[in-house]
Amino acid sequence: MVAKTFGSAVSGVDAKLITIEVNVGQGTSFYMVGLPDSAVKESQQRVESSLKYFGYRMPRQKVVINLAPADIRKEGSSYDLPIALGILQASEQVIFPELDKYVIMGELSLDGQLRPVKGVLPIAIEARKRGFKGFILPQENAAEASIVNNLDIIGVNSVQEAIGFLEGSLEIQPLVTDTRDLFFNSIENYEFDFADVQGQENIKRAMEIAAAGGHNVIMIGPPGAGKTMLAKRLPSILPPLTLQEALETTKIHSVAGKLGKNASLIAQRPFRSPHHTISDVALVGGGGNPQPGEISLSHNGVLFLDELPEFKRTVLEVMRQPLEERKVTISRAKISVDYPANFMLIASMNPCPCGYYNHPEKECVCGPGIVQRYLNKVSGPLLDRIDLHVEVTPVKFDEMTSTRKTEASKSIRERVIQGREVQVERFKDKPEVYCNAMMPSHMVKEVCQINEAGKTLLKTAMERLGLSARAYDRILKVSRTIADLAQSEEIKVEHLAEAIQYRSLDREGWAG
Repeated sequence: MVAKTFGSAVSGVDAKLITIEVNVGQGTSFYMVGLPDSAVKESQQRVESSLKYFGYRMPRQKVVINLAPADIRKEGSSYDLPIALGILQASEQVIFPELDKYVIMGELSLDGQLRPVKGVLPIAIEARKRGFKGFILPQENAAEASIVNNLDIIGVNSVQEAIGFLEGSLEIQPLVTDTRDLFFNSIENYEFDFADVQGQENIKRAMEIAAAGGHNVIMIGPPGAGKTMLAKRLPSILPPLTLQEALETTKIHSVAGKLGKNASLIAQRPFRSPHHTISDVALVGGGGNPQPGEISLSHNGVLFLDELPEFKRTVLEVMRQPLEERKVTISRAKISVDYPANFMLIASMNPCPCGYYNHPEKECVCGPGIVQRYLNKVSGPLLDRIDLHVEVTPVKFDEMTSTRKTEASKSIRERVIQGREVQVERFKDKPEVYCNAMMPSHMVKEVCQINEAGKTLLKTAMERLGLSARAYDRILKVSRTIADLAQSEEIKVEHLAEAIQYRSLDREGWAG
């Protein structure tokens, strides 16, 4: 007898349906075909032990398991449960009248209990698309899958529960989650707030501009000036995720196995802060079995690179293309997968190896040329993709001990949302552009027009400060964002003047 069950394989951030066919016939051998990896092949031992634990038997006949389509590589241990149920049906130990109406996934332990698996959300989306009645999976993954409506999510703790449900002897109520309710209740729960930061008003202003226009930022300052503290609070002033963005973000984290037990929809923008020893594959994604990297895990959120010059040169260079294209393509001989990577880059660095170059009180002990050499660790093409260069100075003692209340993230976020609404209206005919930072060069000339006084100021600034040509577009984009925050239709001289001060690393001799 041939039994069919259905599972799924995740490719990139999407899932593909896998049909698991089990045939029990004459003979004594066990075969698994259809391009399984070692973890899938090892399921024979886990399945046999699980079935015996609950009083069933592994057929002592020829068992052939085919995972179709056979040209897609099957990886991981999540096929254990559908294989076990298929064997029971094919050997006629149990009859499941609705086995083919469910997608089934789950890793079995030797005593038949179920362990959680990765990539549950894209699998649930694919199951609904294919018209399945429901999705049977480990209990710990049920909350994540229940984000998808119009699909019965059946969470089970053991193979015995799955058997009881499918044969009709055990009733399990599908888990239902009101996704919108869950999303809108969690949207305001921020761990960090700008109200905790004393002083640094100029840096907060730069962060507000960055959030409003989607601009990348680099902060330069001595140790302990508050660079990391400010970066961690940036997600709290970004516009809240839309439901579509939240689903996109949750899908990526689900595929990477980063959601944890009983996790559900991600309602806040992600904040990722990898250590400077990270490899290029860990940052952009890839590997033998392609997985999303840190830039994809920070999709729709913030990627914070602390101590930027300490990162390996190759790591920083591989980030240049994703910063422009807002996605990363991982290509292998037999497979090519796309991971989205639309993130804001926030970087921080000391101005020199000792950390005290340009410090108002402490003296820099670095020798001649050392400061420039340190800054040169960050390549020009990467700096070209960073719009705001912000100098961070230490907070004075009086400001640090002040009891005066500082502005909370909520009120800053309201201004940022207003600024973003102007941009959404401006770029409504261009779906690939939705904030000022994403404007291509030809659009900058059209959108960021300045008057004669503005042109004179910009020309003088570029000549006197020795600003490079690449700073020109960036200044215009940032000044457009400053004008949007001020609800001004035209870019005024004061908007340009403020934008010019955020290009410190482009000044000739900044470190010399």
